[in-house]
Amino acid sequence: MKKVLIMSSAFIGIIVGAGFASGQEILQYFTSYGMLGIAAAIISTLLFSYIGMNLVWLGSKYKAVDHQNVIKEITDYPVIGRILAWIIDIVLIITLFSFGVVMLAGAGSNLEQQFGLPSYVGTLLMAIIVIICGMMNVDKVIQLIANITPFLIIFLLIISVYCLMTLDVPFEKLNHIATDVKSPFSSFIVSALNYVSMNIGLGAAMAIVMGGAEENRKIAATGGLVGGLVLGVMIILSHLAIFSQIDVVKDLPLPMLGIVNEISPILGIAMSVIVFGMIFNTAIGMFYSFAARFKPVNTKEFKIFYTLATIAGFALSFVGFTQLVGKVYPILGNLNYLLVIIICLAPFWLKYKEKHAITNR
Repeated sequence: MKKVLIMSSAFIGIIVGAGFASGQEILQYFTSYGMLGIAAAIISTLLFSYIGMNLVWLGSKYKAVDHQNVIKEITDYPVIGRILAWIIDIVLIITLFSFGVVMLAGAGSNLEQQFGLPSYVGTLLMAIIVIICGMMNVDKVIQLIANITPFLIIFLLIISVYCLMTLDVPFEKLNHIATDVKSPFSSFIVSALNYVSMNIGLGAAMAIVMGGAEENRKIAATGGLVGGLVLGVMIILSHLAIFSQIDVVKDLPLPMLGIVNEISPILGIAMSVIVFGMIFNTAIGMFYSFAARFKPVNTKEFKIFYTLATIAGFALSFVGFTQLVGKVYPILGNLNYLLVIIICLAPFWLKYKEKHAITNR
């Protein structure tokens, strides 16, 4: 059970980064549809649970140290296998680095909104922390990620209960205000699917590596399943909190942080620290997996490549957090639909291959 909880917390921690912890993702993908946002969150929960279970199980099955070999196995279809593997690998590489850049930008926006510091201060601090911690082995990285996640879950519970208990605006009015918020998509269903696709692109590589560090496939799969379910609950809680305060936070770059500051400035500081930690979770997962794709982990070449990639991400992060979330996230979601389909079909395809002893490579 302890291993399952660590695995599930780590899976959540990879996906819950700047966009989620700040509330910006939830605002755009769920709350902008008003009360229909709950339906979108339920769709996302079901998909996250199934796909998360598959990802970590696949990593454990193939004892993965990077995502490349697993991707080759699950895309090993007749005729088109090599093409599928190549497309998904390229998309994952783009996704990993792009999200790493967004996370560094998010660190700057977090400290800027809460403490009034120039955005480059938070971005530079995050880049330095990511580089230092990236020198550790994958087990330590997983432990670091897992240790921070529970604090965010506790905060979300407190915030959501408080917001709902102090709600004094009719749901109809809140729904009207929420639906006026600009959304990247015309349908809550498409929004939910794109959100899952975008985040699976974000977390797939590191989830596979996490699974590779766990020899027991059942523990790995259960950890992924539980992680997906808890992640879905967190989405619903975040949506309800932001929805209940939509008239106050709809224009803030970090809505959740704004809500907490309304409750208590002291809690706002604590929330800012937690958000910074969750940004770290995703940032290190992205750059670690990105570097592992090109260089063997824990080698001198890996550390040099990892450091250079993080420095490059730091330079690109000056485009700005809000702009990056609004433009990059929907594009990455669209790019990763193929990966989501392949992962969903993977258990059936692998079972068919083993039964008929098919080898296409």
